[in-house]
Amino acid sequence: MADSLIHQIALTLIPGIGDINGKKLVSYCGSAEAVFKEKPGGLIRIPGIGKTLAETLHKADVLARAEKEALFIEKNRIQVFFYTNPLYPRRLNHCADSPMLLYARGMMDLNNERILSVVGTRSATEYGKEVVSHLIGGLCSLNVLIISGLAYGIDSCSHKAALVNNLPTVAVLAHGLDRIYPPVNRSLAIRMIDNGGLVTEFRSETNPDKENFPKRNRIIAGLADAVVVVEAGKKGGALITAEIANSYNRDVFAVPGRIDDEYSVGCNFLVKTNKAALIQSPEDIIYMMGWEKPPGSSGSRQALLFHSLSTEEEALVSILTAQGESTIDWLSLHSGLSLGRVTSLLLNLEFKGIVKSLPGKIYKMG
Repeated sequence: MADSLIHQIALTLIPGIGDINGKKLVSYCGSAEAVFKEKPGGLIRIPGIGKTLAETLHKADVLARAEKEALFIEKNRIQVFFYTNPLYPRRLNHCADSPMLLYARGMMDLNNERILSVVGTRSATEYGKEVVSHLIGGLCSLNVLIISGLAYGIDSCSHKAALVNNLPTVAVLAHGLDRIYPPVNRSLAIRMIDNGGLVTEFRSETNPDKENFPKRNRIIAGLADAVVVVEAGKKGGALITAEIANSYNRDVFAVPGRIDDEYSVGCNFLVKTNKAALIQSPEDIIYMMGWEKPPGSSGSRQALLFHSLSTEEEALVSILTAQGESTIDWLSLHSGLSLGRVTSLLLNLEFKGIVKSLPGKIYKMG
């Protein structure tokens, strides 16, 4: 059993550290294990840590609990993605408050080319269920990964619609992987394991406490290219997820409803306040996300054959080819070019069809 895994788990168990400070500690110290070996005096010098957190970390007795969790992981064949792991979801890693560590069960690619989160009320109407089935059914040819939260209502409908259409689907849980909530969805969760699965930031023995659900909503928003809201009241988790998605510069779509329908108030509000684009069909999602496959498209490698690139453009293309997806800041840092110059070059490469812009100011090869 790797000591590094135990220390990675242990770091997430320290009270008061959190994901942002945890990442900062790893960045300064070099690894999770090195954080625990650093003396309090060294920890205090890290910006934002301070004396109280440094003392908390130094005195924290969390390694035994981390070892127990590591045994649970090994026994149940759970995948663990620390944020420095190349397999950690790239989209989520661009979010400052993303979890340091994710636990996962199933057969999933959290870096799938196209990912869509679908959320909504737990009291779904027949209209809402039909809309979910229609929207997801229209995406079956694009191998879109469907994300939701395994809750009653729209969440469950989304997972079921994905399974019916042979699309991968992943549930983000607000508890540990040693239980399923609500219990009635256990059989659904088991069916998802073979084509998708379950993801959580919470260790085993964690109950689905009320405060965990808003936390898991940021993962639902951060994993995806876009979030679709189907039926939502004026308050609730779906609107929280939409707000978070907007803060992450993700596209947000909402299905409209009747003005006197309590389960359409949230969707209509998002559209009215320009926090979501109105959609009526899967074709709307495909068009707005640029997920169409142009006839005769031969991909970025062939596109390169038809365009002469400057030295600076070649540098950006090399980084994107190796990295998969990158922000403008990352490209500027690793190319040595200014942000303004990188922006100009990316625009030119986009016109040539060599690179493609994604939600959240992220770029990838076209």
